[in-house]
Amino acid sequence: MVYARMMLRAKSRVLVSALLVATAMSMAMFVFAPVQSANSGPALTVSVAANRHAISPDIYGMNFADPTLAQELRLPVDRWGGNATSRYNWTTNVHNTGSDYYYENIAGGQTTDQFVDTDRAHGTKPIVTVPLIGYVSKASPVNHPFFCGFSVAQYGAQQETDPYNADCGNGRHTDGTAITGNDPLETSVATDGSFVQNWVAHFVARHGAAAAGGVPYYDLDNEPVLWDSTHRDVHPSALTYDELESRTTTYAAAVKAGDPTAKTLGPSDWGWLAYFDTNVAGDRAAHGNVPLGQWYLQRMKAYEQLHGTRILDYFDEHFYPQGSNVAIGPAGDAATQALRLRSTRALWDPTYTDESWIGQVIRAIPLFHGWIDGSYPGTRLSIGEYNWGGLESINGALAEADVLGIFGRERVDLAMMWAPPTTEQPGAFAFRMYRNYDGAGGSFGDIGVQSTSADQGQLAIYGAQRSADGAVTLTVINKTGNDLRSTLSLAGWSGNALAQVYAYSPTNLHAVVRQADLPVGQGGFTTTYAANAITLVVLTPSANSLPPSPRSSALPLPSPAAPLPVPRPTVPIVGLPAPVPGRR
Repeated sequence: MVYARMMLRAKSRVLVSALLVATAMSMAMFVFAPVQSANSGPALTVSVAANRHAISPDIYGMNFADPTLAQELRLPVDRWGGNATSRYNWTTNVHNTGSDYYYENIAGGQTTDQFVDTDRAHGTKPIVTVPLIGYVSKASPVNHPFFCGFSVAQYGAQQETDPYNADCGNGRHTDGTAITGNDPLETSVATDGSFVQNWVAHFVARHGAAAAGGVPYYDLDNEPVLWDSTHRDVHPSALTYDELESRTTTYAAAVKAGDPTAKTLGPSDWGWLAYFDTNVAGDRAAHGNVPLGQWYLQRMKAYEQLHGTRILDYFDEHFYPQGSNVAIGPAGDAATQALRLRSTRALWDPTYTDESWIGQVIRAIPLFHGWIDGSYPGTRLSIGEYNWGGLESINGALAEADVLGIFGRERVDLAMMWAPPTTEQPGAFAFRMYRNYDGAGGSFGDIGVQSTSADQGQLAIYGAQRSADGAVTLTVINKTGNDLRSTLSLAGWSGNALAQVYAYSPTNLHAVVRQADLPVGQGGFTTTYAANAITLVVLTPSANSLPPSPRSSALPLPSPAAPLPVPRPTVPIVGLPAPVPGRR
């Protein structure tokens, strides 16, 4: 629990500094063993006609994406989220940093209107986080001294203070105990559902309703189980089951009143412990011992049955691997890099015991699907934040490519990486392998097909067919330090005798490289997969007839808008005093 809290705070405190350090390092940094001659690899099997299912394009989303990268990738979705959005005031463009940085009100920076305009200019669907916490930041000075939750003049000497503003403390006495009894109105104004409803109505007036190309998604706040930590200057008491239900029904209903065609996401909490309980002793027992996420779905279903309106469309949770030094930061040493590649199994594998303080099988995606199917069928699944770290290295690119493949295979509907890579980082090339592998918009298929590996830990494989042209795309990820030669058995396919091959590897970390075409026999092919590399095999059809496509669950892209030259940062909500790292 302690490590989980530290890691979650670290994702805001070290994000930009870690990326800057990593970028300064050699782009070729990788500490696995040197590549040796090709070894015999595990058998691979693909059946094009089996286990066919839609892959939502919305799984390739990001939080606060770089506009240049977003345009290149035809990024499906982009989320305005994180801790600072829990108290963002859209009427004044002021947010509060919470515990990430001395509970300070920050005015200025990018507005949500600019965020939405930029996304719509290149066809990306924006996700806007709306506050449920009951307070938003009041109008504040644009320069020091800022309004802050724990003024030293008001509450006495504190454990830490802002080095740029000695009056703003961390809310703890010099002995480390928490300051209590502060006045929330020193930084904030109280709000209710009408604040959110008016905000949604503002977007509808500006862009039209979601169904007409306006803002399609609204996230119902951010990590509410941590409010008593992240925003304890206005919410010092731990969230309860009942409060979560009350706030969700009030504010989600307000979103739907503002735009009945918009989709909502919730509860958007931080991770493993918050899936099952609040921080209030006995709270779960008092609610039938039902896990918090499952109970939340049950209450949302009960609301629809009572009122005739669905107010929750996506069951959304955040997922960060809890293994030491895996998430958010740089690649790390060989042991950390190996753990990073193994830990993706926590998303799906019933045989994998998580190698962290959790120490048990997680299998998060099947867990969530089970809760949805049993408690509120028809709800879609979203992973609103995730990050496997190491994005400055090939190791992080391998992990990210694996995660994106897992999301498609396991039928996630929506996913957004937190703190996405810069355009030139290897982590960006993991997305390119799915969204723009040839530099001309070539993409991974949108219809998943059955694809298995005899050893997913060595060679992971993900297969899909493109409904547009019938091509079958196979992503193979070599997680080892050796070239691996494997035979792929192929069923249900009769196409051209040569397949296109693209690879991203340590040989060239600045480009996806087209390889020699690969001969394909009637029953498959044998080839060598480069060490520590992502390989994409594209099987093109020779006939005009294509298999029927399953209906996709993804929402349509918004109507194109005239491009707007609005600059947008690559980290959330700017305006903090330099040289402070980017804050969540």
